[in-house]
Amino acid sequence: MQDKIKALKAAFPYTLPVMTGYLFLGMAFGILLNSKGYHFGWAILMSVFIYAGSMQYVAINLLTMAFNPLNAFIMTLMVNARHLFYGLSLLGKYSETGRKKPYLIFGLTDETFSILCATNPPQGVNRGWFMFFVTILNHSYWIAACALGGILGSMVSFNTKGIDFVMTALFVVIFLEQWKSQKQHAPALTGLGASVLCLWVFGPEHFIIPAMVAIIGILSLFRKPLENLCKSEGVSMPDGAKTAPMAIKEEQV
Repeated sequence: MQDKIKALKAAFPYTLPVMTGYLFLGMAFGILLNSKGYHFGWAILMSVFIYAGSMQYVAINLLTMAFNPLNAFIMTLMVNARHLFYGLSLLGKYSETGRKKPYLIFGLTDETFSILCATNPPQGVNRGWFMFFVTILNHSYWIAACALGGILGSMVSFNTKGIDFVMTALFVVIFLEQWKSQKQHAPALTGLGASVLCLWVFGPEHFIIPAMVAIIGILSLFRKPLENLCKSEGVSMPDGAKTAPMAIKEEQV
């Protein structure tokens, strides 16, 4: 029990920025869902069992369209395909988490991935419990924010035009925070460049998966030069830059 309390205390400060972002993002989702005629209870259920911010926003439109399970499946795969790459890069960290592993996999979001890759637990804190509490705290913030948004939406009338832009704003903030926390920006510039190029080539509807494949491929190909560059500048490669092939190799070992 003492290990859990210590891990919770260590994890909480790292999740405060996420709590702030989720407060507005989750409330916006709850308000939008309510504006389509759904009770705030649905916002809570979706947040508990789906827990995918971008997909929950997309689901609002899917719920108001004619039922098409194939279209919903393809759309979900397209929107959340990046989580495949997130999971591969965390194989090593998740390998010894025991019974916590299924929930850690389910609760992996962009923000949680960012924290787990950019930070290590303080000395004396169990890594598995640290990752668990980062994940469950972020999940709790999201559920509470969506519920609050749904309740407010049912009590007060809102003009919801443009409110879904908070998702884009959150991704920009995450990128800027990672940029500020790292001295070496080559991985970030790689991701930005590949995304812009794929956006230009494939268009806004189809660029996500090609961009992720391009980023993984480039980081895999140039991993050694990037590591040497980081060492020469006295910094270490962020865990988030660990490529899928390397993560799989470590998991097998």
